[in-house]
Amino acid sequence: MYCALYRKWRPLSFDDVVSQSHITTTLKNQIIANKTAHAYLFTGSRGTGKTTCARIFAKTINCLNMTDGEPCLECEICKQADNQSLTDIIEIDAASNTGVDDVRSLKEAALYMPEQTRYKVFIIDEVHMLSNNAFNALLKLLEEPPEHVKFILATTEVHKIPPTILSRCQRFDFSRIKADDIKNRLMFIASEEGFKLNEDAASLIAKLSDGGMRDALSMLDQCTAYSDEVSVETVSSAVGISGREYVFDILNAVFDSDASKAINKVNELYSMSKDLQRLCEELLSQVRNVMLIKTAGNAQELIASTPEEYDLLSELSRKNSLENIISKLELFEDLNERLLKATNKKIQFEMGIIKLCSAAKKQGASSNAEAADLKPLLNRIYELEQKLNAVRSASDTPSKTKQYDPIIPENQTSPEPPSADLSKVKTEDLKPLKSWKDILSRLVEKSPSTSAFMNDSSAYVYQNTILIVVKNRLLIKLLKDHVKVLDKTVEEVLGKRYAIRVRAISNEELKDEDSPINKLINKAKELNIEVKVNK
Repeated sequence: MYCALYRKWRPLSFDDVVSQSHITTTLKNQIIANKTAHAYLFTGSRGTGKTTCARIFAKTINCLNMTDGEPCLECEICKQADNQSLTDIIEIDAASNTGVDDVRSLKEAALYMPEQTRYKVFIIDEVHMLSNNAFNALLKLLEEPPEHVKFILATTEVHKIPPTILSRCQRFDFSRIKADDIKNRLMFIASEEGFKLNEDAASLIAKLSDGGMRDALSMLDQCTAYSDEVSVETVSSAVGISGREYVFDILNAVFDSDASKAINKVNELYSMSKDLQRLCEELLSQVRNVMLIKTAGNAQELIASTPEEYDLLSELSRKNSLENIISKLELFEDLNERLLKATNKKIQFEMGIIKLCSAAKKQGASSNAEAADLKPLLNRIYELEQKLNAVRSASDTPSKTKQYDPIIPENQTSPEPPSADLSKVKTEDLKPLKSWKDILSRLVEKSPSTSAFMNDSSAYVYQNTILIVVKNRLLIKLLKDHVKVLDKTVEEVLGKRYAIRVRAISNEELKDEDSPINKLINKAKELNIEVKVNK
């Protein structure tokens, strides 16, 4: 009779257990020193070796010729244990024996001495399925068991175990098996079984198994039934996953916002009876890989992929921002959750793909939308400014000397060029800045909020200094928060940096046509230089 690979190749000794050396070494040392505990708790995800290690431990402590913490595999005890015919090693499935009566039967059986061995060992699998009353019945037995009894509890959901049970057990956490270890084990089994397994196919199976050796061997078993020569295409066809080309075609279409191409690829896969839930998980995993490459740079140790896949993922990470990648990852995660509950997975998947493709377009249009949304705000700012001008300055007093306010903050890392002392410069030496209109136009495009503060302004240049004249002193303080944008825009339009100074004109100077500041404004108007911007 045919025996499944995961049963046929179940480890028989601690040395055969893969990727759990932190546990097997401890157990062997305890056995050698004769310091084994009366109760153990083995926890971890499926297929990581919990039940296997429990069986090996039970066999080893009863082995007649144990050597260095390992069973001999030759004595009668080892042979019966491997055949599961040894009556002193009792396996109980807590999923189907959940009641208090089942635990009472276990307590009664524990009272009897072992028939053939030194210890009677109870292996309780999926122990978290026991009822509260059953746990209470088990508690006293775990606390003070007979000397000839040992308990090994195994579970995938340790958080469901009562603290009173946990405190009476030695806990061992089984980690997920590394993809490389699974791949190497698969290649070894394939060579022993006499069929050909491609390394890329072994890597793909290892990645799909999600750290579970039993899942990997089950998939390998399925692939060998499909074809004697197991390749990546064999795995894709036998297990029902999408080919690598399809996955990356969909990913590229999603990141390029090409909904039509993505939907067509999904439809091709659906017509080939591919599992859409698994496809979504594949896409989610690959986007996660793109995120890790974008963040960590060289992430080959963090992800399981072939060199060709890694190059494709690296290209995607270079072409997209981290914000966009994380956004896609969140949308794929949402889609994966919805597919679990969907009555029609195809419709749900298509909706998700279209949403993923439209997300980038929305992000690309967001800047235009924000600019449009700013129009009411800018109008409101202008209205407030007019009201401020209307009620302004009873407190304004004429200044005897002209004040020119620097707007470059002291803590700015990039210092401005040396400024001319404008208080000693004659009015006729200040030339209207003919490019001011171009600067304002560029400023509207770069930062509408900054340009709003420049209403009714004019600009003049002397050597390497630009003087900006505004009609409200409050604007000088507000402009300090926008100086970087203004400074950069001036540099882009004029081709070099200037020291920027701001002058606020008072009510008295506005009324006095002979004031120097009014002469400057009139001079700009004579040269047909617009001094107002969009209101």
